[in-house]
Amino acid sequence: MPTLVLGPILRYVDNTRATIWVETDRECTVEVRTSTGQSGAENTWSVHEHHFAIVQLVDLPSGTVVDYSVTLRSSADPVVEASPTVAAGGTLRTAAEDDALTVAFGSCRRGDTYDEDRLKAIGADGLAGLAARVKDQDAEQWPQLLLLLGDQVYADDPSPEIKERLRERRETQKDPELGEEVLEEICDFEEYTWLYRESWGAEQVTGLMATIPSCMILDDHDLRDDWNSSLDWRKDIEQKPWWHRRVVGAFSSYWIYQHLGNLSPDELQNDELYLAVRGAATAEDREKLLSDFSLRADSEPTSARWSYVRDLGNTRIIMIDSRCSRDLTPERRAMLDEAEWKWLREQALGTDARHIVFGTSLPYLMLPALHHLEQWNEAVAQGAWGKRWGKVGEKLRLALDLEHWAAFGKSFEDMVGLVEEIVDRPNPPASALWLSGDVHCSYVAEAELTRTSTDSTVLYQLTMSPFRNPLDLPIRVVNRLAIRKPMVRFLRFLAHRAGLEDHPITWQAEAGPWFDNGVMSLRLEGDTASVRVDHAQTGPGGSQKLVQTHQMQLTT
Repeated sequence: MPTLVLGPILRYVDNTRATIWVETDRECTVEVRTSTGQSGAENTWSVHEHHFAIVQLVDLPSGTVVDYSVTLRSSADPVVEASPTVAAGGTLRTAAEDDALTVAFGSCRRGDTYDEDRLKAIGADGLAGLAARVKDQDAEQWPQLLLLLGDQVYADDPSPEIKERLRERRETQKDPELGEEVLEEICDFEEYTWLYRESWGAEQVTGLMATIPSCMILDDHDLRDDWNSSLDWRKDIEQKPWWHRRVVGAFSSYWIYQHLGNLSPDELQNDELYLAVRGAATAEDREKLLSDFSLRADSEPTSARWSYVRDLGNTRIIMIDSRCSRDLTPERRAMLDEAEWKWLREQALGTDARHIVFGTSLPYLMLPALHHLEQWNEAVAQGAWGKRWGKVGEKLRLALDLEHWAAFGKSFEDMVGLVEEIVDRPNPPASALWLSGDVHCSYVAEAELTRTSTDSTVLYQLTMSPFRNPLDLPIRVVNRLAIRKPMVRFLRFLAHRAGLEDHPITWQAEAGPWFDNGVMSLRLEGDTASVRVDHAQTGPGGSQKLVQTHQMQLTT
C-alpha cells in the first residue's frame, strides 16, 4: 500500500486557496480533506521512480484555522491515512483581508543530523527552532509565510551521511564520467532526492513545513559553489563530463521540489511544462521533457522563469532569480538579463501595494566595505587598470566570491533607478525592502536615496543567513571589518581609483552583523514595518529553540 516519502508540505495559501505538495513511494491518488468540508485530489505522476502530486484546495473560508489530513488511495490497496502529525500537525491558516503579515525568512541550511557531535560542529538549526516555537503558539501568532532564500540544499557539500552513500554508489556504478572531483558531490536526479528528503524529512521540521506556507528561490549551491559567477567559470565548468548530468538533476529536482509550489493555483493550471508533465503517457516521456527543459534553462535563461510574485494583503513580494538569469558577457555583465529585468520592472511598478518586498538570494546592499571591494573588482576585471590587472581581477572574482549585486554595477544602478521611480510616484509605498541571505551573516541596513526624497518610503536591506551553516572564524573577522569606517574609506578610495563614482544611494548597518544560525521575521501591519532577529540555541536533550537577539521598528 502507498505511503508518504516526503510531505505534506504546505506551499501556497491565500484567502480561500491552498496547495499541498507530497512525494509518495508509488502511484496513487492523493486526497486532502479539511475540517471545514473542502477537499481536493490529484493522481501522482512519476519521474525516475519517484511519485509526486500537488493538491489544490479551493473555496476555503478566509481568516480561518483549517485542519487537514492526507489520504493515499491505490486501486489495489485499502485506504491509508497519512496525517502530518509531527510538530505542528496538519493545520493551515487562510489569510484575511485586514491581516497583519509576518514573514519568517533566511537562507543557507545544510541538511544534517541533530546528534550531539553535529549540533556542536554546526550549531542548532534555525528552522528547527522556529518549528518548536510554532508548535507552542496559537495559530494567530504563526508567521503567514516562510521565505527560503537560497541554498536549501548543498549539492557540492552534502552531509557526512550522504557523502558515504555517494561513495558507495560510485563504487557500485563505476561511471567513468564521475571521477574523483565529484566523488562526494551530487550529480543526478536520484542523488538530489536524497538531499531533499534529508533536509525536509527530519522530524524536527516536518510539522513546520506542513503548517507554514513557503516561498523558495534557488542559489549557487543548488548546482555548485559560484554558479554563474563569471563567463570564465561557465566556460570551465561546461567542459566537465559530469556537468550536463548535474544540470538535469538540479533543475529537474528544483522544478519539482521547490518551483512548482511557488506558483498559485491559477499559475499551475496555465503552466505549459506542468500540464505536459502531468499529461505525458510514460515516466520516460516526463523525464525527457524535464531533461530538455533543464538543459535549455541553463543554456538559454530566457526560456524559463524562476522569478515570481506573491501578493498578500497590502504587500507585494517579488522573488527574484538572481542566479540563473544573469548576463555574464564581460562588457555588459548583469545580475538580470534584459527579459528578466523587464519583468521585474513590470512587477514593481504595476502595483499600489503599501509594502514592496524584493526577495533576492544575494544581498542588494552588502556591508559597505565589501560593496566597494566588489565594485573595484568588477571595474578592474573589465580593464580599468589595464589587461594584466584585468586577468587578476577575474581570478579574484572567483577566488573571493565577488559576485553580488555590487559586482554587477549596471544592475545595481538599475535597481536604484527603479526604486527612485517607486518612491517618486504620487502615492509611494510605505516601505521598499530587500530580503536576502547567502553571505552567512545577518544584518539590518537602512538606505537613503540621494537624488530623490525618501521621506514617505523607508528603504532597508534585511539579510538573514544562515539557517544552519555558520562561517569559520577568519571570515567572521573580515565581515566585522567590513563595517569599520577606515576599511570602508580605503576600499571606497580603491573604487574611485578604478574610475567609479559614488552611487545615488547611501546605507549603513543599523544592527549586526551576527554570525549564528537563526531566523529573521518581518512584520507588516498597515503602513508600519518592524523586524525581529532570533538565533538558534540548543537546550536539554538536544532540543533546539530560538532566542530573540534584536527587534526594531523600520517605519516611524
